[in-house]
Amino acid sequence: MTIEKEPALDDVLLKPLVEDALAEDLGRRGDVTSQATIPAGMQAQLQIKARQAGVICGMDLARLSFALVDAKIEFVAQVQDGETVAAGAVLATVKGNARHLLTAERTALNFMTHLSGIATATRQIVDSVAQYPAQITCTRKTIPGLRIVQKYAVRCGGGRNHRLGLDDAILIKDNHIAIAGDIKTAIEQAQQFAGHLIPIEVEVDTLEQLEQALEAGVSLVLLDNMSPETLSQAVAMCKGRAKTEASGGITPETVRAAASTGVDFIAMGYLTHSTTALDIGLDFSA
Repeated sequence: MTIEKEPALDDVLLKPLVEDALAEDLGRRGDVTSQATIPAGMQAQLQIKARQAGVICGMDLARLSFALVDAKIEFVAQVQDGETVAAGAVLATVKGNARHLLTAERTALNFMTHLSGIATATRQIVDSVAQYPAQITCTRKTIPGLRIVQKYAVRCGGGRNHRLGLDDAILIKDNHIAIAGDIKTAIEQAQQFAGHLIPIEVEVDTLEQLEQALEAGVSLVLLDNMSPETLSQAVAMCKGRAKTEASGGITPETVRAAASTGVDFIAMGYLTHSTTALDIGLDFSA
């Protein structure tokens, strides 16, 4: 499948994340190792390299990591977020004060390895279900403070975002239903509250709950922790009545079975909480 390039996030959104990460790393005294071992005025050139094949994400965060330590550092990107690279590919060249380059190194690489890992895993999963209509979405199971960039990484890998926050849409889950009294009451109250601009999705665990939700007129249902057989029945029940989204512990090993049922979306918390970082390093270039 062809995956469109994801528009980059604005620096104004990324800068606070980088500033916080640098402040955490610099602590009270700064980079004492570089201060102790490298002359103050020494210059160096280094390359950011992919040590594994994968989908790259976090280039702007890396650029900002170096720029906020030293605005005179030259950062020349060789790839863009969303590009697939081979092991050994040079992603960027950085040149400037050697101490400052090494001070920014870990912050830049932490962002890139983590986000590239998410983008790579997302692309692999999207490709694995390409023969089915299902679209892969992430969830709100993100690292606090990093949601905007983790969800951006999912998009760079060809996935889609579920809610960015609690204010995006109404998602009626099992505890909402339990406290409201029953599924019909919860849906009716949500419909009265939402108006015409807030979408409503309802989580159901059984086909009985699903029928109640459909009778109440919902247009999107979250089919939670259902077997592939039950998912197939649920999709048939929803045909022409509502869009369907499968959820509940779906992994790379089980995603194809879920996709084969004909669901419209598959929500995977795995993408942001269980993916492995992509191996990326910063190497001295003589």
